Amino acid sequence: MKIILLGPPGAGKGTQAIMLSQRLKLAHISTGDLLRQNCSSGTDLGKEAKSYMDKGTLVPDELVTEMLKVRLEHPDTKIGFILDGY
Repeated sequence: MKIILLGPPGAGKGTQAIMLSQRLKLAHISTGDLLRQNCSSGTDLGKEAKSYMDKGTLVPDELVTEMLKVRLEHPDTKIGFILDGY
């Protein structure tokens, strides 16, 4: 099962994603969390993303997609996942 939550900032995507992931026992993947985790871990993708964030510009979709591909290789996504804010 794959669920994607879309909406403007502050619409409640994160709140709903957390509740759904707990109820359905699915991995919760937030693009904001992905960016923060990669930056704080110092991955190559995180370093590249940080260069954009430090300039105050948006991180390109292609870079976020690469982070997502890496995250989807984790075992907890095999039965499904909830993608929050992609």
